[in-house]
Amino acid sequence: MATYKAPLKDMRFVLREVIDFKEVTALPPFGEVTPDLVDAILEEAAKLCENVLFPLNRSGDEEGCHYENGVVRTPKGFKEAYTQFIDGGWTNITTDPKFGGQGLPATLGFVVQEMITSANLSFGMYPGLSHGAYEALRAHGKPELQQRYLPKLGDGTWSGTMCLTEPHCGTDLGMLRTRAEPQADGSYAITGTKIFISAGEHDLTENIIHLCLARLPDAPGGTKGISLFIVPKFLPTDDGKPGAANGVRCGAIEHKMGIKASATCVMNFDGAKGWMVGEPNKGLNAMFVMMNAARLGVGMQGLGIAETAYQSAAAYAKDRLQGRSLTGPKNANGPADPIIVHPDVRRMLLIQKSFAEGARALAYWVGSLIDKAHHSDNAEAREAADDLLQLLTPIVKAYFTDMGSESANLAVQTYGGHGFIREHGVEQLVRDARITQLYEGANGIQALDLVGRKLMMKGGKPAQRLLGEINGFIAANKADPKMAEFVEPLEKAIGRVQESVMYLMQNAMKNPDEAGAAATDLLRLMALTAMAYMWGRIAKAAHAGLQAGTDNDFYETKLATGRFFARRVLPQTTALAHQIKAGSETLMALKAEAF
Repeated sequence: MATYKAPLKDMRFVLREVIDFKEVTALPPFGEVTPDLVDAILEEAAKLCENVLFPLNRSGDEEGCHYENGVVRTPKGFKEAYTQFIDGGWTNITTDPKFGGQGLPATLGFVVQEMITSANLSFGMYPGLSHGAYEALRAHGKPELQQRYLPKLGDGTWSGTMCLTEPHCGTDLGMLRTRAEPQADGSYAITGTKIFISAGEHDLTENIIHLCLARLPDAPGGTKGISLFIVPKFLPTDDGKPGAANGVRCGAIEHKMGIKASATCVMNFDGAKGWMVGEPNKGLNAMFVMMNAARLGVGMQGLGIAETAYQSAAAYAKDRLQGRSLTGPKNANGPADPIIVHPDVRRMLLIQKSFAEGARALAYWVGSLIDKAHHSDNAEAREAADDLLQLLTPIVKAYFTDMGSESANLAVQTYGGHGFIREHGVEQLVRDARITQLYEGANGIQALDLVGRKLMMKGGKPAQRLLGEINGFIAANKADPKMAEFVEPLEKAIGRVQESVMYLMQNAMKNPDEAGAAATDLLRLMALTAMAYMWGRIAKAAHAGLQAGTDNDFYETKLATGRFFARRVLPQTTALAHQIKAGSETLMALKAEAF
């Protein structure tokens, strides 16, 4: 059976010894965030995820959501679990105290988010979308809208969605047709159809707040003519209660490959009353606040799936008896050895393990960048953190979800035929993971965003900051013989990144297809290099732990896992660099009719 226990020891190690969480708690708003408080939050989150959310994961998948007459019911146990979730304050741990939130660091929010998505990805969709809506409204909403909606979104009494996709347009939002007609009272009448709306309708909250992209009557064409509107399911009364039903209704729910306990809805807006968020025709800028938060959230889903896949596969590999070790029996008194003795099984497990542990460090570092970008009292530090955050967002989204899907498939492979059977639970991980590579911008789009926007933004300053960060680590640790096995491969990988970016700069201006041809490979190349950087930091922390003489087995295991990554995963950067330099010719040579 699939298994999950929150890896609290590893989480604490990353926070305390790898990214130095003290830098975050030293920021002005977080003076009361003590190690004891962090430990208490992690312990309670682990209990909730292991004992409440994880047991609902398979049953929620089996039952799915139910749609009837515009009403959606979530699977058995979800409503009770959500009530327990909001009663525990889990929806507002990182929200602004000004609107009733706890004001804890985003870094800590990432840790809790990892546990939730590991335990029950479908359940995590509901509060996850609400948090994104909260962030967009907090960044761009007028004060009266903030006062009306943010406290309820923050405490989980109301939930949120983002309504972008339409039947004829997904990534290309310039084709969007939903209309917004100005009304005499300052509101707008929103009319159109949105599809693939996660948590668009459900029975967990008393109201659902849709953030919807639409066009004003005089809007210019393309993406420059899109505005953002807040459209509640029920119009709030003056005392903050859900009032009359608005003109927005769920027309159907999708029958999907995975995340079946998350309602994915067709939403029909029929003159629904809405209010503008941000400026006219600048809705995409406002929505990008939510989209960027969602992309990082989806990246965390990839990590969450990978962790559960690894734990499940490792438990099975230790228990399943099959064949004998190539070097002689290891379970001489039994009929066979556990399959964990076989090198190829260990290969699969170590791919999962080295990804999950390296990605956890990278994710929590990204969380700390959010905290620094928002709360540092130094303008240069805020800018530097935001630059790194902008650059790393598409990398985290695409690489983490690609590897979450690969880890889930490796778990099935470890189980063999039993993994293909529903009752063992790991085939659900494959189905659930697959959507993470598609929504919030398919991973090919993330690669294009990286190459077409992020590398060149601000004259290449964010990319230079990341290269500087990594090169600084190399310079600081190059002379340490204990770090050579991590630093030398990292130095070669960063060199391949620089060469590949230079190749693109020289060739993409002449032929834009060069950028498109290289995008996915370059994103993977940069992701592996960023992971190698984090494994370098993990190794440095592990050597410090060994020197202190405490928990030597833990630190030796870290170093052994890092060596696997450096020697058997990071060499992929060589092939990726060659693929990038192969150019677009072979991709574009065939006429469309030849396919």
